[in-house]
Amino acid sequence: MASGAEEAGAEGVWASDHLFWGRPATECLTTLAVAATATARAAIGSCVLQLPLRSPAAVAKQAAALGQLSGGRFVLGVGAGSHPQEYALSGADFTRRGRALDAGIAALRSAWGSAGREGAYRLEPAGDVPVWVGGSSAAALQRAAEAGDGWVPLFVGPDQFRASLSRLREVAAAAGRDPAGIVPAVVMAVSVGEDERRARADGTTWLAALYGIPPKAFERHVVAGPPDRCAAVASDYVAAGASHVVVMVAGDDVIGQFGALAGAFGRRQAQVGAPELVEVGA
Repeated sequence: MASGAEEAGAEGVWASDHLFWGRPATECLTTLAVAATATARAAIGSCVLQLPLRSPAAVAKQAAALGQLSGGRFVLGVGAGSHPQEYALSGADFTRRGRALDAGIAALRSAWGSAGREGAYRLEPAGDVPVWVGGSSAAALQRAAEAGDGWVPLFVGPDQFRASLSRLREVAAAAGRDPAGIVPAVVMAVSVGEDERRARADGTTWLAALYGIPPKAFERHVVAGPPDRCAAVASDYVAAGASHVVVMVAGDDVIGQFGALAGAFGRRQAQVGAPELVEVGA
């Protein structure tokens, strides 16, 4: 799938993360190691890894290894998650997930910074791995502004993305950071099909099975319809400030739907310069 996505025009391949889930789910970083060897140019990233469920030191080592394995193409997306039962089964405190994520990001950077120290245990080899923060809440926005190299929310429309990005840049500037140094990205869930009504029904049903909640919960979040319509929404995200559009295909024909969308998007952006249109595996 990773190789096929790259051939179809994807400039990135992303994997989501769940240790315990209601359906089969491969382990995120192991999956990305395979994706790194199956691709040559595409960015490889987690979208997003639930860092509070893991040892930050172990993740720092794995991320540094993936950075080397991929030739510097790896992006570590991190988030707090939103499923109490998964935290309970993992032995982690759901009520402290935000604080654990903040501490975990600091621990990652400390571990990577230990490379080259003399006379001490250190994490080496290590690389400068970009850390993107997921989430659209006020806390996630502040975390991205103060500690992230990028921001990648899910289930926000172009208008909300534009407003939130403006706020993120204000918070970053107030924290003494250069807002231009934070990569603005967004995840767009799509169901591509010539019949918009059928495509929307298929996409919401697919997401309902994935998340275990009713299809109606995704009605306003799924971009559905012919490739040109979906590409128009992707272009709206670009106009709102997104430099990366991560495409989450809400269906089993991942390469077919993504390829159709990528072709339509490329035609739209040919005259203005396209940003990265990237894919998260189904």
